[in-house]
Amino acid sequence: MKIALFATCIVDAMYPKVALATVRILERLGHEVVFPQGQGCCSQMHVNSGYFDDAVPVIRNHVRAFTSVDYDVAVAPSASCVASLGHQQPMVARQCGEAALAEDAAMVAANTYELAELLVDVLHVTDAAQQLGSYFPETVTYHPSCHGMRLLELGDRQKDLVRSVAGIDFRELPDAEECCGFGGTFSFKNPDVSGAMAEAKLRNIENSGASLCTGGDASCLMHLSGAASKRRVPVRTVHFAEILASTRQNTLIVEGPVELSIPAPAKPAAATTGGQR
Repeated sequence: MKIALFATCIVDAMYPKVALATVRILERLGHEVVFPQGQGCCSQMHVNSGYFDDAVPVIRNHVRAFTSVDYDVAVAPSASCVASLGHQQPMVARQCGEAALAEDAAMVAANTYELAELLVDVLHVTDAAQQLGSYFPETVTYHPSCHGMRLLELGDRQKDLVRSVAGIDFRELPDAEECCGFGGTFSFKNPDVSGAMAEAKLRNIENSGASLCTGGDASCLMHLSGAASKRRVPVRTVHFAEILASTRQNTLIVEGPVELSIPAPAKPAAATTGGQR
């Protein structure tokens, strides 16, 4: 299968190794991954702030990028951005008088999957240890993002994949369904409320007994990681794609910035030429 990667702007800018992990997972299953050139934001932050007219060129750019190449399905390691494609883009284009763009956006959205949704529903991956060779010997809990739960209705797809990783010690997160407080522009417009919500989530992560919190949206994980750093709370975060990409031969080591957490493949030793060309 040929799969188009929608990297999303936050992954591209802040957590590029999440995109790399997504590619590694899919290639490990034998699929070809392509990267449509010119892709950018999904327009979610424009729409959430009420700037519909400004969102239209962003929507048009996404549609152009994902209709300019051939592929079977598209995937993004973000429930929030995939939800935006289907929930917001056609609606905004239609309200701004762009009927043709709305139809094209709906078509692109209908063929774009969140990573766990693609793995479970399309590629029939249910056991990460057996089917992906995933190995991660850490104590982990899981935070489900609001868009993943409520708009995409992912259920336990992400969590079940994480639980099936070899070596993992999975802990349930108390009040997991509660928002972490990020909410995109909400965290900027309502910082006190957002911070209080993050603190509550951090307490629950600590109470779970896990050393790491995973999830499917880099934005939520960034928010929690920043809140933990500010409050000097020993909570680390990592995207579930990185956990699935981790193997016994190349185990994920979460130290320092999470975007640097997957070691690069070992380079082959340089050949000895003995002075000959």
